[in-house]
Amino acid sequence: MKHIVVLTGAGISAESGIKTFRDADGLWEGHDVMEVATPEGFRANPELVLDFYNQRRRQLLTVKPNAAHLDLAGLEKDYKVSIITQNVDDLHERAGSSKVIHLHGELLKVRNVMDELSYYEHKDDIKLGDVCPSGHQLRPHIVWFGEAVPMIETAMELCATADILIIIGTSMQVYPAAGLMHYVPEGTPIYYIDPKPAMESGGDLTVIAETATTGVKKVIGMLE
Repeated sequence: MKHIVVLTGAGISAESGIKTFRDADGLWEGHDVMEVATPEGFRANPELVLDFYNQRRRQLLTVKPNAAHLDLAGLEKDYKVSIITQNVDDLHERAGSSKVIHLHGELLKVRNVMDELSYYEHKDDIKLGDVCPSGHQLRPHIVWFGEAVPMIETAMELCATADILIIIGTSMQVYPAAGLMHYVPEGTPIYYIDPKPAMESGGDLTVIAETATTGVKKVIGMLE
């Protein structure tokens, strides 16, 4: 059974109604990225940061997986499928995908400020003063800018075993995720789906300048 590795970014969830965090002006929902997505921002104003992610979490609970998520889950009937996502939502899981690696954490999980490796599910708001059993403040289980990406080595290992790589809805500008395509074996077919692609077709790379829902169907048709 061939192994398809899928790398997804904000573009795949945008069609479910989840805003892409970073707008054209570099702001996240009107906030400077340094205010709401760095350890320094959290230390400076934890209430602002907690509220920012509380709003994102509430929105996530109102949306559903779209056709692209569902079509990727459907591939598991005929392929081994590993999804590596830069997204912090759970739409791949809700669509039925069974192997999902979250590079940047998960919005519906929390951890305490002292331990990045111990986390658990949490769908409610996090407030200042909410603590773990050890007495440490809770924070979103999100990898902020400047923090280590714990799952990147696992993602590299998966890419090294890929027979096919599909990249969906990502600018391929944010590292270390952007470098993952270079870990697939030489000669591996790569399909890049994005309405404003940052690369051009050539060699093993096929670029499909479409939204995720349209582009995933096209790629599946090309695989058959």
